[in-house]
Amino acid sequence: MSTPSPVLVDIKFNPEGVARVLKTAFADRGSINLADPADRMRDLRAAEYALVWKPDADLFNRAPNLKVIFSGGAGVDHIIGMDGLPDIPIVRFVDRSLTTRMSEWVVMQCLMHLRGQYAHDISQRRREWAKLIAPEAAEVTVGVMGLGMLGQDAVAKLKVMGFNVIGWSRTRKEIDGVETFDARQLDGFLARTDILVGLLPLTPDTTGFYDSGLFKKLRRDGALGRPVFINAGRGRSQVEADIVSAVRSGILGGASLDVFEAEPLASDNPLWALENVFITPHDAAVSEENALFRHVETQIARFERGEPLQFVIDRAAGY
Repeated sequence: MSTPSPVLVDIKFNPEGVARVLKTAFADRGSINLADPADRMRDLRAAEYALVWKPDADLFNRAPNLKVIFSGGAGVDHIIGMDGLPDIPIVRFVDRSLTTRMSEWVVMQCLMHLRGQYAHDISQRRREWAKLIAPEAAEVTVGVMGLGMLGQDAVAKLKVMGFNVIGWSRTRKEIDGVETFDARQLDGFLARTDILVGLLPLTPDTTGFYDSGLFKKLRRDGALGRPVFINAGRGRSQVEADIVSAVRSGILGGASLDVFEAEPLASDNPLWALENVFITPHDAAVSEENALFRHVETQIARFERGEPLQFVIDRAAGY
């Protein structure tokens, strides 16, 4: 019986955590960790499975016999379009913990804008006792763009908090108790939305999607007074110059951003200094290494038993 080929790992985040978990992961076949100097120049021609996040540009030329590619995160835009990308299944990471973490972040940001947390923070630093009267969640409509697993979980948890929630996706999704819209109904969706939550994947259609024209279509007569933009999807889906302009001009009343056009966000980027804007360093829903490697082990086992892989992306759609 032949020895199973090791899993090729090329992950550009948390190298210490990845190395630690790889000591016990993939016990039946081992791994090749390209972050390890000892593995960097290994012959990769025997590799059948690759787990990657922002992999080296020449990876697929070095590993020409792959059978499945596993993304180290929920998104796959870091792989799509790479030179030499083989025509094999690409599996994205889906995990309860990642989904829960994302929903926690989305709910937190919506509540902070609802309750005026930025103004409270300023008052605290000034040692001022300044009460604010905020609307109830039920008076505010949150529009969630992107209704995959992350989006649907966020919708459910926002509803628990009492928000009025509506949803948008390229093709209309049926969600019990939630009014949903499709691509043809974008303007109607935006006109109803007080807080816009972006959870869209990055595709050619969504690159630069959140721009000044879109922000101007959001609801302006709602309980918050001015609309708010929240994005934890993909940084290149937003036009950051337009966000800056919209906040400064009052088209947007604020924003919460976890993703950016270029990361890390440059220290001189004007987003840092905008009023009522919350910045987090792309950590709304980080991939936890133990869960990620268990996910890959499960999918390899399914594949080798002849069962269908789960969470395979549609290349034409890009997600």
